[in-house]
Amino acid sequence: MADPNAATNQAPPLHGVNFFTQDSSLGDALRPHGDLAKDPALAELGELAGTQEALSHALPANQNSPALKTHDRYGNRIDEVDFHPSWHWLMDKAVGFGLQAAPWTSDKASPHLTRAAGFYVWSQVEPGHGCPISMTYAAVPALRASESLGSEWIPKLTSTQYDVRRLPVAEKTGVLAGMGMTEKQGGSDVRANLTTATPTGSGDEYLLTGHKWFCSAPQADVFLVLAQAPEGLSCFVVPRVLADGNRNVFALQRLKDKLGNRSNASSEVEFSGTVGYRLGDEGAGVRTIIEMVAATRLDCVLGSAALMRRALVEATWHTSYRSAFGDLLRDKPAMRNVLADLAVESEAATALAMRLASAVDASEAGDEQAKAFRRIALPLAKFWVCKRTPMMVAEALECLGGNGYVEESGLPLLFRESPLNSIWEGSGTVNALDVLRALRKPESLQAWLTEVGAVRGADHRLDAAVTDVLEALSDATEAEAGARRLAARMAACLQASLLVRYSTAEVADAFVASRLAGDWGGVFGTLPRTTPFGAIVDRIF
Repeated sequence: MADPNAATNQAPPLHGVNFFTQDSSLGDALRPHGDLAKDPALAELGELAGTQEALSHALPANQNSPALKTHDRYGNRIDEVDFHPSWHWLMDKAVGFGLQAAPWTSDKASPHLTRAAGFYVWSQVEPGHGCPISMTYAAVPALRASESLGSEWIPKLTSTQYDVRRLPVAEKTGVLAGMGMTEKQGGSDVRANLTTATPTGSGDEYLLTGHKWFCSAPQADVFLVLAQAPEGLSCFVVPRVLADGNRNVFALQRLKDKLGNRSNASSEVEFSGTVGYRLGDEGAGVRTIIEMVAATRLDCVLGSAALMRRALVEATWHTSYRSAFGDLLRDKPAMRNVLADLAVESEAATALAMRLASAVDASEAGDEQAKAFRRIALPLAKFWVCKRTPMMVAEALECLGGNGYVEESGLPLLFRESPLNSIWEGSGTVNALDVLRALRKPESLQAWLTEVGAVRGADHRLDAAVTDVLEALSDATEAEAGARRLAARMAACLQASLLVRYSTAEVADAFVASRLAGDWGGVFGTLPRTTPFGAIVDRIF
């Protein structure tokens, strides 16, 4: 008689999988834009991501939430956040690989694409610590608006040394950056901000007074902050420690009790005579910080694609070992349809994310076509990929049944995290409206047409979808009300064009047949019955 207490018919722990070399969809997404498919550093990172050591840090980092310490034992105001050792382990590895900002000063080929692949791979281990990594990456292009501030901060931001000591920037081996834009009364409407900045009369130095409703990565060394200067909304560099070694006034009021990860800290912060240094011209705050927003939007797409991939891997791993009704779940026709559909969604997100990263490399090299493409494709991808992630992760969780609803599986964390990137750096509606703004410039639409037109004639269903978009653009009536439908359609066409060019025929056909043709309702597991499910599922690992 079988032992009823024995653990049978359970999937083994997921480790020993290289998250880079065994991801063929990532390899195909990288290959057209840079010779990275066999990059040894990425392979090393992928191997580490799939180890038991790495995976053992994800849950502890989230089970032990950061703790706010407003004062030290003597009553001095310190406003620090204590993190679990697993958080620091994850951060040390991410910074050591250069995921935080190293590409901005790298002389290697395709540095931003390399960093994007690494960020995608490493985010699959634990998503929360990606926030300060992303903030630091995004701060660099904004800081280039000032030669003096850039020369002071950029070398330390791009350093691969993880240094948590609270010291002036000159004494640090590496620093991290955060952001303070949102206020209670404004949200995405940052021009409604009430925080004030008063010139001290000493160069570009100002004193800030006000409250920030969301301050990302409050443990960081420096923050980019928006405040109202005499000539209007402006951008400021706010260090945590001043050059003389004294702490800047940076009062953490509380840490946010958020839906998603528990490893990272988000806070409310109070400024009261806080020293800040103007970055860019007075009144040009949005124009100055928009470079930071563009970079963080890219990471929203990368982070969502990483959540999709990790959820797909978990679903495939479980169903490859779990038997039900006489067969492995993976071999059941209905489950194969679901897994194939999840794989198609994940691969489309990965392809678009890497294409965007390649556009950053080209833009940095002065390619005007790449700049135009990036301007239209970023809000498209941010809207569509991030919007699809919660549905995709929920379906993957369901593949594990009750096991997927248990925290130890890691799927609840992925599910709670899945809506984040659709909210951060502009909600879906904000990004859909940004698409409309981009389309006011002819070069943006032309960049989109050039990209999807690269495969014109290869699939009549894709051609018809592109025509549908052009017809929608010709009808300017109530354009804002139709912005979401337009953004979704344009993004799906972009993904389809990439899959037709660079993926397998099976994946491309399944995507076009379901996402662009027919009456697809967005339900996973509804690919046409003629789809070669096996070829798509076998491709996952």
